Order: sequence, then C-alpha cells, then structure tokens
Amino acid sequence: MPSMDSLNCRRTLEVDGRTYHYFSLPDAAKSLGDITRLPMSLKVLLENLLRWEDNKTVYPEDLQALADWLKNKRSDREIQYRPARVLMQDFTGVPAVVDLAAMRDAMAKAGGDPEKINPLSPVDLVIDHSVMVDRYASEHAYEENVEIEMQRNGERYAFLRWGQQAFDNFSVVPPGTGICHQVNLEYLGRTVWTKEEDGKTYAFPDTLVGTDSHTTMINGLGVLGWGVGGIEAEAAMLGQPVSMLIPEVVGFKFTGKLREGITATDLVLTVTQMLRKKGVVGKFVEFYGDGLADLPLADRATIGNMAPEYGATCGFFPVDDITVDFLRMSGRPEETVKLVEAYCKAQGLWRESGQEPVFTDTLHLDLGDVESSLAGPKRPQDRVSLSKVSEAFDQFMSLQLKSSPSKSSTSDSLDDSVKGEPKTDGVEYTHEGQTHTLHNGDVVIAAITSCTNTSNPNVMLAAGLLAKKAVEKGLMRKPWVKSSLAPGSKVVTEYYKAAGLTPYLDQLGFNLVGYGCTTCIGNSGPLLAPIEKAIQDADLTVASVLSGNRNFEGRVHPLVKTNWLASPPLVVAYALAGTVKTDLAKDPLGTDQEGQPVYLKDIWPSQKEVAEAIEKVNSEMFRKEYAAVFEGDENWKAIQVPASKTYTWQADSTYIQNPPFFEDIGGKPPRVADIHDARILALLGDSVTTDHISPAGNIKKDSPAGRYLTEHGVAYEDFNSYGSRRGNHEVMMRGTFANIRIRNEMLGGEEGGNTLYVPTGEKMAIYDAAMRYQAESTPLVIIAGKEYGTGSSRDWAAKGTNLLGVKAVIAESFERIHRSNLVGMGVLPLQFQNGVDRKSLNLTGKEKISLFGLDGVELRPHMQLMLEITREDGSVETTELLCRIDTLNEVEYFKAGGILHYVLRSLM
Repeated sequence: MPSMDSLNCRRTLEVDGRTYHYFSLPDAAKSLGDITRLPMSLKVLLENLLRWEDNKTVYPEDLQALADWLKNKRSDREIQYRPARVLMQDFTGVPAVVDLAAMRDAMAKAGGDPEKINPLSPVDLVIDHSVMVDRYASEHAYEENVEIEMQRNGERYAFLRWGQQAFDNFSVVPPGTGICHQVNLEYLGRTVWTKEEDGKTYAFPDTLVGTDSHTTMINGLGVLGWGVGGIEAEAAMLGQPVSMLIPEVVGFKFTGKLREGITATDLVLTVTQMLRKKGVVGKFVEFYGDGLADLPLADRATIGNMAPEYGATCGFFPVDDITVDFLRMSGRPEETVKLVEAYCKAQGLWRESGQEPVFTDTLHLDLGDVESSLAGPKRPQDRVSLSKVSEAFDQFMSLQLKSSPSKSSTSDSLDDSVKGEPKTDGVEYTHEGQTHTLHNGDVVIAAITSCTNTSNPNVMLAAGLLAKKAVEKGLMRKPWVKSSLAPGSKVVTEYYKAAGLTPYLDQLGFNLVGYGCTTCIGNSGPLLAPIEKAIQDADLTVASVLSGNRNFEGRVHPLVKTNWLASPPLVVAYALAGTVKTDLAKDPLGTDQEGQPVYLKDIWPSQKEVAEAIEKVNSEMFRKEYAAVFEGDENWKAIQVPASKTYTWQADSTYIQNPPFFEDIGGKPPRVADIHDARILALLGDSVTTDHISPAGNIKKDSPAGRYLTEHGVAYEDFNSYGSRRGNHEVMMRGTFANIRIRNEMLGGEEGGNTLYVPTGEKMAIYDAAMRYQAESTPLVIIAGKEYGTGSSRDWAAKGTNLLGVKAVIAESFERIHRSNLVGMGVLPLQFQNGVDRKSLNLTGKEKISLFGLDGVELRPHMQLMLEITREDGSVETTELLCRIDTLNEVEYFKAGGILHYVLRSLM
C-alpha cells in the first residue's frame, strides 16, 4: 500500500482485542473540508485514493477533487481506482485465463519470465454459467444435467483446473456450487476487507470489479463493485488501476413499506423503470431514506443486481444494522462482523436515521405505491402491471402484424419482433400419446433462474408456499410448460427442505436442475421436439416467464419471441395458467378438486406465512454449504492437469485456442492514423446489445461458427453454446454479429447476422464478408444508433469486432462497459453530434467512410474527428464526430494497441 499520506490520516482501530490500521476519513476532512454529506459511495472512493496516494497515479489534487464534488455535485476529474479484488464467472473467466496463458506464452517467447504474468489482486472465478436445462421435471434432472455438463465442458474445466494451480492469487469455485453473485453475497464479500502488510493488519472497504455486469448485486451488502469487461478485469488483476471520472451520484430515496403481497421483484422492476426514464447511464445510484430500515438485505441485493438494467454503474446501499445482521446470519466470522460495524461507524460509512447526503439529482419512491408487476416482452425496463400483461401481449402481436421488414429497425418500440402473420392461432401436437393444442401466448418456459431473485429467501420461499397451496388445491403445471428451478446456491435447497416445500415444487415440475445461471443466460435447453415443430409450423408467438434480469430478444430461446421477467411465485403461477393471455389479477388459474375456480389470490402466500418460513433459514446452513466451497465434487477432483507454468495448447481443440492478439507484441505499437475508404460492415439501429454483437446462446448449424465446428468433427448436439466456447477465437469471431435477432439496415432490416458485400452486391454472413474485406486490406466500420453495446459486460463483443477488422464504431451513444472494451481492444468508439445520425445522413451502407484528424496529432480524450462520407455517385459529405476515448489512461491503452498490449509491453 504505497500511500504517502500527505494528509496525515493513518490511524489505528481496536476491535475485540485486535489492532487494525486504516486511513481515517474524518481526519482527512480536517484538511479537505467537511465531507459528512458526501455520498457514501464517494466516501469509499475517497478512502481508496487516500490509501493509494503515490504522486504517480494518485495525487493530493485527486483527494481534494473528491471533497470538492460537494460544491457542484459533479466533477470532471479523472481518478485511478484500485479495487481490492476481482470476481469472474466462467463464460467471461475462460477467455480471461486464455489471455493470461497467451501472455505467458508471449513473455516466454520474448525471453522474459512467464511467471511475471500473475494476478496481483485476489481473483475468484465461479463456474456457474455452463449448466444447461437438458433434463427437467424429474427427480433425476440435477444429476443428469451435472453429468452432461461435465462431459460437454470437460476441456474447459481442465483448462480452468490448470489455471487454478498455475497462477497465484487465483481461486476457482467448481461447478454445481452456485451463481457467482450469490456466492459473493453469501460468502466471498466481507463489507470491510483486511490485508497483512509489513506486519500490520490494514482494514478498508471491500471493493471489487467483476466480469459479469451483475457484479453490482454485492452493493446490497455495502460493497462497492460493478461489472467491467474481461479485458479491464485482466488489467486490474495485473496491477493496473481502473481509470474513471469521478461519477455523478443520483440519490434514490425510499420511504414507507411494501404492501401485503408485493415482492422484491415488483419493487426492482419499478425502480428499473423509474431510473431508466430518469437516465443514469455512467452514474452511480445510491439508495437512502428511512424506508431502508424495513428493506431486507436480500431485497437490497435484488435491487443492486439490476443496476445494468437501469443503466447505472452501480446501485449502492449504505451499511447499517441490516447489513451486519445478514453477515452474522450468513455465517461470517464474528470478528468480521464486529470489524464491519466498528470500522463503518469510525469512518462515517454507517447509515443513520434521517440521513440526507448531497446528490447530483434525486428520485423518491413510497414503497407503498409498488404494485405487482412483470417486465416484457423483451426489455427489463418495460414494466407491465400484472393486470396488463395480456393486453401488452396483444399489443405486441398487433404491432408484429402491422410491421413490415422494410421498416427501419429500432429497439425503442415493440415492432422489433419477428415479422410475419401467424398461420393460425393454435396447432395440435402429440407427446407421449397425449394430444394438446398450443396457442399464441402460451408459456413454454417457466424458469426460477438467475442471480436476481434466487438469492432472495423472501421470493424463493413465497414460490414454494404458492406451490404448496396450488398442489393442495389440485392444480398442476400445463403440459407444454418447461419448468425448472436453478437456485443461486445450495443454501436454497437447505431452507426449502427445512420448510418442507421441496415436494410441492417437485410435483409442479419445479425440480432442481442445477446451481447456476441457466435460462436467463440462454441455457434454457431444448423444448420438446413436437412443441418446437408446432411453434415453427404455425409461426406461433409463445412466451417464457423467468425470474431473471435479462429478456432481450433471442436470448432465452431462439423460438420464444416474448419473454417476461417475474418474481419466482409468479413464475409458478404462470406455469399453472399456461399462458400470458390469462389475466392473473382476475381470471382463474384452474379449478380445484370440486371443480371450483382457483384464483391467484387464493394461493398467494401472506407476509406472515413467508416470515414464518424465513425463520427456518439459519447460519448453520451457510456454514455447512460453504465449508469446502473450493473443493468440488468427485468429477472435479478427478480432472488431471499438468503442473506447468505455461499452457500446452491443443491444435485440435474446439474450446481452447491460443488467440492471435499478442503475435506481434515484440515489435513497435501500431501507429495511430487516419482511416481511408473503409466499408460499412453493418448499419444498425438503437439499443444494439452485446447479445446482438456476441451472442451467448445457441450456435446455428448453418452459421459460420456452426460450419467451423462441423468441419472440425463436432456433432450438432455437441455444439454447446457461444458462451461456453469463448476460449476459442475461431468460434467467437465467426459468432460476432451472428445473433438471429440482429437487424442490419443494409438489408432492409431483416433479421440475422448477414450483410451486403458491397463490391459485388452479394448477401452473406457478416463474418464471411469481413474475411473478404480483410483479404483486400479494406478497413471496416460499424454504424449504429443510441445505446450501442447495452447489456452484459461481454468482452468478446469487442474482441470479435477487432478480429473482424473493424477499426471504428460510430454510434449516437454507447453503453459504459462496451465503450471501454472497444478502446481496450484498439477499436475507436466515435459519437455522432448535434442531432446528426445515420438517418439524417441518409446512409445505406454502400458508402465509403474516411476518418480524419489522427495523423500527426497527439491523441487526447474527447477530441474532434472529421467523418467523410463518399456516396455511390461520388458525392462527398462531412460531419464532425466526438472521439469517445474518455481518459488519459485510455489514450495510452489505445496507442499501445489495447489494454493488455499495454500491460504486456510494460512487463517486458
């Protein structure tokens, strides 16, 4: 900890007979000025800078800038922030470890010491994104899915086992343990971190960055953390600070209490809608107000989890009695619990009643106003009241029929769905001798899944209690519904068992399918073959209902066009109803044994019943399940790996390949230069997500990636997903812009990852066109609308863009993480200005694009560049663009060819 301590604020704290050293915020304030009303999240940043002050990356002026934030409620000061640790999941973790292995190779080839490539900050990688719902509604579903998972991912897991023993400061939580965010909340997170240095124990706020955008869930525990791309996370692991502007902080005040029957999911969907409307992209959100006194920690974590959906960098909750109670209940050591309370009170980081920090802007919600809600059919911020879901589905269908493929694509309205009028409203299918009719609006997937809700005992136990009442009334799941239960940790299974609810969930088909992120990430698995055929034959618009946080088009299942986010008990209710066209607020779910109608209100558990069930949750459950969290089962322990410091790459592997990023690392960095006569690879609309750019789900058989796997002897049933193959750049570059729902306006907005190869006028896969352009040394650009790169912190969305030969992305606006990732991969993010966009410029995609202002000029943040458009008829038009390289650190990364190139060159 290199602090020069210019403010003389190093102090000691005695807790339970132990001495902790820390950097005192109240003592720093004697020099900086009063900071008592500074947002708690900014106090955490201030402490971080105090501790790392070195006059090289952190200056006294940085400290003063944070204190002075109170004057204008914003700042344009760039700071260098160093989180205490890094969290990864396996989809994003595998390519990060691949990069580290490739960097070790490059270091060895350059004659250096490969062991210099080693995490300097603690890294926890949780394998949680690879389990798929292949088997369901069976008592053997879990065991069978685990067996399939190990067979399907054996090569990836062996690679991670190698990484576990090859790298220092690197821990792996094996598969079948839980979702990384829940493991983080229940076990890894400490709220106050400690470190031994020079014989002293230092205490400081627990902070982290994670390679999953929902890392923000940990903010519910008073831990400042957010998602970054794998590229940034690798740099943080290797000792590079996170360069950032001191953020604006939007305060969100809670008052009142939730009404009877209202869940945390209803609350978070309301918060998401409000904050999206407010506009908080790139900002911190901090929750405050006396309503927090009645908001359980699990509910706070649910709200923190959804920060990417409301667009904020994070959604931070201050530390208070509820935080400490949760730490104790979840089995944290008593010395940790006592330290958290003592440290936070000493630092002014403890929430007091009536506290009113100063914020850039504020919102207010009376918790009593929240109503039962879902979100859909394809965006998390599109909240719909329970009573309006059927109406919203009908509106979607109406817009779908009216829209034509020739219309310009945007994701701001519901007409982004698959076009074409259904042939019929219903079609019969037969399964196991039974004939059923499938209709538009029928729920074919009902999944209790994802980190958002499966960490929350309140809603999970409510789902179990609703299942119990439903079974007692004689209700059953509809036969066309694929139901699944994928808890975030094994603790959930323990408290379901203790509450006696498991048999009822099993009877309704909500058997355990695995511990991990399943349906929400696109690992929903196949539907029954007759159901898939019925959907395709009749072009039906069916639905999924899931307790997740993402419902982007094409994400959950390629045949399911409408996807609805809901609380776990509502997921069970829709499995009983079998259709979103039933108004659960007034229509019956079915009939009981006497033939009488049963309504949702008849089986909805009361707050008293949920509270009684929650009393069964105890700290012993957490201690038991986390006692051997890093050991894994016999399958994991049986994986054999060589004890080598560099990885032995397998030429025939279709999962793990040595990426080409560092091939020329021994030479000079590439020269930053103007771009001449580039071609447009794709012309895209608004809200293009990282799912659109780099899908995580199914690999189509006839796609470039599918053809590659087939050519390498992989059977279609073993394709697995794009997410699972992120360690192979050959698959991932072929999958870039290959989402089945992406719309390229160069082709009239038709769906699928195709483009126009302009020199010949041929339509072809974007990958195939990019390879032709590369062979001709033709640079490429992407043109897009607003919110480009929204969604998951997916580094392959930037890596794949780079490997396709794209030199710049020109958009109306960028989502925070993806913009940073583009810079980190040496791709130039540029922004239209002054109301200019692809439409006002009448772009067709056939133009040639040149970018001027880089030759012979010192690159700097937010500089102006000139865009020159040469049309087919030879006419030329120009307009200015804003360079979205935002910080001086990013300038250095871009000049080096990327952030990892910068780190590797520094180490060399």
